[in-house]
Amino acid sequence: MKTTLVAGAIPPVSSESTHETPLTVDHHPQARAIVARLDRLPATRHIWSIVFLLSLGGCFEFYDLFMTGYIAPGLTASGLFVKTSTSIFAMNGIAAFVAATFTGLFIGTLGLGFLADRFGRRRIFVVALLAYTAASVLMALQHSALGVNVCRLLAGIGLGVEMVTINTYVAELIPKNLRGRAFAITQIVPYCAVPAVALMSWWLVPMHPLGMDGWRWVVLASALGAAVVWLIRLGIPESPRWLVAQGRLDDAGRVTAHIERIVERQYGRALPEPAPQEYEVPMIERRFRDVLKAPYLKRTVMLSLFNAVQVIGFYGFSNWIPSLLANKGFGLVHSLQYSFMMSLALPLGPALFFYFADKVERKWSLVGASGAVAAFGLLFANQTSPSGLIAFGLCMNLALTIMSYSFQTYQSELYPTEIRARAIGFVYSWSRLSAIFSGFVVAFFLRDFGATGVFYLITGCMVSVMLLIGAMGPSTKGLALEDINR
Repeated sequence: MKTTLVAGAIPPVSSESTHETPLTVDHHPQARAIVARLDRLPATRHIWSIVFLLSLGGCFEFYDLFMTGYIAPGLTASGLFVKTSTSIFAMNGIAAFVAATFTGLFIGTLGLGFLADRFGRRRIFVVALLAYTAASVLMALQHSALGVNVCRLLAGIGLGVEMVTINTYVAELIPKNLRGRAFAITQIVPYCAVPAVALMSWWLVPMHPLGMDGWRWVVLASALGAAVVWLIRLGIPESPRWLVAQGRLDDAGRVTAHIERIVERQYGRALPEPAPQEYEVPMIERRFRDVLKAPYLKRTVMLSLFNAVQVIGFYGFSNWIPSLLANKGFGLVHSLQYSFMMSLALPLGPALFFYFADKVERKWSLVGASGAVAAFGLLFANQTSPSGLIAFGLCMNLALTIMSYSFQTYQSELYPTEIRARAIGFVYSWSRLSAIFSGFVVAFFLRDFGATGVFYLITGCMVSVMLLIGAMGPSTKGLALEDINR
């Protein structure tokens, strides 16, 4: 029978562990063999299909996060929110709407990231998306700022868990020599959602289709898409590396063999022999507290500080671009139109970088992209003509996407399988915590210093990122996850 996009029937995976204690690949021969078999798989349609299906989940975080800025004018026009408020923490201010989004993401990444380590990547992947869908539908039906913010927070929790799981999933399933390109796809596909939400907002936000505010239709569109993708992704296999970490070697072997059969059929010849896997360290049972011990402490400090700083630069532009344009004197329709045109660059960044993703050291691509964001941000701030704003807005979005791809890949490589989801969730949560307050900070700079002041803030954040990663970041290019983390 011909294999479909979802790779046919997934082999059964028992709910019971075949060992009483978790294993690591550090000393068990069968575990080492499974890891070696995964890392020697060639690039075939099946491998890229898995990456594509996982990437579809990321569409909803990108759609949702960028939607924040695009529907903000509609929320204020409807009377539910105000652009600025007398109290910095007023619930009817747009900054509060932004804060609700990132509060939910903070709870999801820090408080619930352990779920994927405990219950498996595949199960939590689907459950988190369903939670996001339900919360988004409820949000579209709210008629008070408080109601919108509460539903926004709940949707953010689902997205926070989802993104931690996606990054963990891709890092563990994809062979080491394809990992950079795989993460590029996890950015290309989701970023395609940004022009979609920008176009829908430009079209719908100023209107009232069927008597309902346009921003509500923009929110409902993401919920409908999530429900459809949930059906498509039921064929994604569990992570063999997670099964190994749980001591379920028989299940891990069956899933790996299933992937191998499909890949070999598509490859058209025998698969390459697995490389010898030698690990010198003894087996240890890793716990979450290990992220605060050597060799992970330095990585944890670096990534926590990085995430706390970069988010101000990233979302200071992407979430506020219509408001920044409005500050420069452009009306609602033109602000949304120009925002849409700039958003067309977002999928291009990781798409252009796809061919270099596994050839450039991750830390240096991250440093370079951050420097480009700083430079283009200053150039954008000094533009007054629509053509200049659009041109440098396109360049800035291009640099932002390369930065996003680089750090999503990088932080997923720096922790061992047993604690990967929790560790990613912990360091990533600092970006969500920072983003809760970044909306208020950007609103303050926009009010007192104008759009130019916001871009000087962004530049300062990006320079800090360059120094931090350049000085403290380890190399990961071409290395197996187990080699990076032994």
